[in-house]
Amino acid sequence: MKRTSLIIALLLLSCLMLLTSCKGEEDNASFSGETKTLNVYNWGEYISDGSLGTLDSNAAFEDYFNENLAQKYGYYIKDNYTTYATNEDMFSKLSSGAGTYDVVVPSDYMIEQMIESDMLYEFDVTELANYSNILDEFKGLYYDPSNMYSVPYTYGMTGVIYNTALVDPEDYESQSWELLWNEKYKGKILQFNNPRDAFGSAMYAMHLDINSTDKAVWDAALQKLAAQKPLVQGYVNDEIFNKMTTASAAIAPYFAGDFVTMSAQNEDLAFYYPKEGTNYFIDAMCIPKDSKMVDAAKEYINFMLSEEPAVANAIYIGYASPNKLVQESETYREDMGEDALDILYGTTPDAINEEYLKLYDTACYRSLSVIGMQDYVSSLWESLKTENSTELWVHVTCIVIVVGVLSLAIYNTYIRKKRSKDYRTRDKLIAKQRKQKA
Repeated sequence: MKRTSLIIALLLLSCLMLLTSCKGEEDNASFSGETKTLNVYNWGEYISDGSLGTLDSNAAFEDYFNENLAQKYGYYIKDNYTTYATNEDMFSKLSSGAGTYDVVVPSDYMIEQMIESDMLYEFDVTELANYSNILDEFKGLYYDPSNMYSVPYTYGMTGVIYNTALVDPEDYESQSWELLWNEKYKGKILQFNNPRDAFGSAMYAMHLDINSTDKAVWDAALQKLAAQKPLVQGYVNDEIFNKMTTASAAIAPYFAGDFVTMSAQNEDLAFYYPKEGTNYFIDAMCIPKDSKMVDAAKEYINFMLSEEPAVANAIYIGYASPNKLVQESETYREDMGEDALDILYGTTPDAINEEYLKLYDTACYRSLSVIGMQDYVSSLWESLKTENSTELWVHVTCIVIVVGVLSLAIYNTYIRKKRSKDYRTRDKLIAKQRKQKA
């Protein structure tokens, strides 16, 4: 009986091993080894790229996914990483259908607009294993109160960057937006090349509501920008790095995190948060609704929340991080240095905007679409960018004169030709009559 029981047990074990082997072969057969593309669309210079021996975050994700998750999902991953210059550029491309992406990184007000436009994939971000690394104060915010569309990536505030070798101390001591309107620095001043931030600089300077639904308020801001235009060397975004670090420009509005990066290349550069108030922003990772790679997109976001890429990205970008593993990292703190940490974390948005918040509920941008001003502000921005400092009536007058001159020239040519033809016809008729008389 014992031998029979042993034989039966061995037979059962053999069958079990055979079934397990067969199932494994079926699983392997379903894994074709196909490589799929994950399309990531992000701001320029906004992820650690492996330069100077740093972590290449995109390559690291590919390795992680292909080694640990390919079997689970049935395919390998290849990142296709492209960049944009402004929130508006990104929104325009996605809404037009000109590109399909799996991960995008908009700012708060643009996330609000994309949610309203039904452009983002809804999922419970708390399902991501590393979402717990995000500090609580960056959860449940106004643009995504239910945490169903976005995962915070960076945050920060806008300020004024200036070159201490080119700008007189008495001009920047007041720490005001008005430095951008100082005629002494004509041709040395830069301005944002996007409507929200450009109008914001004028509206903060004038103590106007940056989220106003009154067209007259935006008209007043336009006049402020129009007065600045003759002083502006150029409307820029990423170009600011080269212009400020090479001292080809002296003053520019930009983000604190970018100043941290630029100041490492030019020690004459300095920075302040304007006393009138300034924008506090959060950029977050989202999945567009038309993504074909939702599972891989979630894994990408989850990976970027883990310590190594999160720290590497924060060091490379220079912006403040909402990830507690970053803020607690000794590597991060040592690499950034005390001066940079003081700019990024040494004050709070409420403290900077104390005076502004006495006038208005928030110092953060809201979606222009949500407040019903998108088309109007876009038209104002277009008029600012397309019109030079010459008055409109001068352009109209010149066009009328040119059209008049051309019309007169054409008319005279026509008359001359008509008269010439008439004269020839008359001369032929006279000649014929003379011939008949002869």
